[in-house]
This record gives sequence, structure tokens and C-alpha cells, in this order.
Amino acid sequence: MSNILIVGANQGIGYYMVKQLLEDGNKVSVLDIQTDHVDKLKALYPENLFVTYADATDETSLKQGIQSAMDRHGTIDIAVHNACICTFDSEADTDYEVYRKVMDVNYYGALRLSKIVLPYMRKAKKGRVIFTSSGVGVTGFGNISPFASSKGAIEALAKCLAIENEAYGISFHIMHPPLTDTASASGLPVPKQFKADAEKVGRGLGKKIKSRKFVICHSWNQGIQMRICYRCPLRMGKMMWKMTQRGKSQT
Repeated sequence: MSNILIVGANQGIGYYMVKQLLEDGNKVSVLDIQTDHVDKLKALYPENLFVTYADATDETSLKQGIQSAMDRHGTIDIAVHNACICTFDSEADTDYEVYRKVMDVNYYGALRLSKIVLPYMRKAKKGRVIFTSSGVGVTGFGNISPFASSKGAIEALAKCLAIENEAYGISFHIMHPPLTDTASASGLPVPKQFKADAEKVGRGLGKKIKSRKFVICHSWNQGIQMRICYRCPLRMGKMMWKMTQRGKSQT
């Protein structure tokens, strides 16, 4: 059993990850700006689930939420940054403010979480920090550059912090879900049948949350796909973009 804190888990992949973690006997703290869905789980897990408001873009809010979680469950064994926003316009139609907003949640949110929990983990000489990434952060993709850039940034951040904190017994990891049928991905012009099921992905990641691999995937197939993406990033990005455009023209 572990004490696990997740920022951004009210719906989609994060919600089902929480369900799996609770079923496996862990204590889970959820921090989010919306909590209506995950609140419903408290009746089933009154002792093991703690839910509170926190904004990934507000350091004070995050500190208060994390402190409340620690007051409830004690130390944090695993901290997950899963909060994100995504936009679906070309660079020409996207102003600087949109890039800043996306980076504030997706990248700086991960950095804020790390800076808050790492002092506790260093003192305990153990801990795991996990960022939810995306394949487009590796390969690139059309009309999604703010999101893809933020995910590429957390890939580098996780590697740097893994190196810096190894001596403290702290590891960093990246979760790589596939394109999934979630609210954040609803704007992509991809038929629903080509998107993975959020429950299957979330539960799969929950089961593998203690994996020693740097890149954590919910399934063996997704792991193979990500290896190909890392090996041939731009080629894969261009191929996926062309496939999407062809599919869009046929609908």
C-alpha cells in the first residue's frame, strides 16, 4: 500500500487511475479544480480517498492542497502530475497567451508539484514523481504545438530531475497513454473508434504506477509504439498527421 497524490484526476484517465489505485488498497489524494466526479468515490473509500481543491497554476493553492493531503494520509510516496489543457489550432492562429496558458498548466504545473513534494521526499530518502506525457510531445503533430511543446518540456524536466535526485532514492517517470477518448482530446479530428477507452487506459496505468521503467505505458502494445516514436520521432509525427488528414477528408 502506498500514499499516492494525483494532481488532475476528476475525469478521464486520471479518474479511472484513481479507481484502480483505490481497489488495489492504496491511499489516494486527488487535487483538482473540479471534483464533482471523483467526490462520488468517497462513499466507497471514506478512509483511503482524500479530495480537495487545488489549481496546478497556483503555487499557494498547490501547497495548501498537498499539506492537507499529508495531514490526512501522512507522507507522499508517489506524486503524479496529470493536469493538462490542450488546444487545436495552427501556430498562425494561436497567440502567445495560449502558449503561456498551456505551459502554465502542463509544464509549470509539473514543476510546481516537484518543487513542493521533493523536499519531503529528500528528507524521507525515497519517493516517485510521475508526469503524464503524450506521444505528440515526442513526435510532433499538426495544430497542437502548445500542448506538444509542453509535453516535450516535461520529458526533459523528468530526465533532469531523475539525474539530480537519484542520490536521494527518488525516481522520476513519464506516463505515456495513447490517444484516448477524453474531454481534452475531443477537439482532435480523429474518429472516436480510433481512440482508446479511458477506463482501460487509466486502470492499466494505475496497475503499473510502481513500474521501474522511465516510460510507463498501460499496455505492451503501447510500449512498442512509443519505442518506435522515440526512435523515429518526426517520421512518425508526419505519418500520423497525414493519416489524420486523410481520415478527416473521408468523413
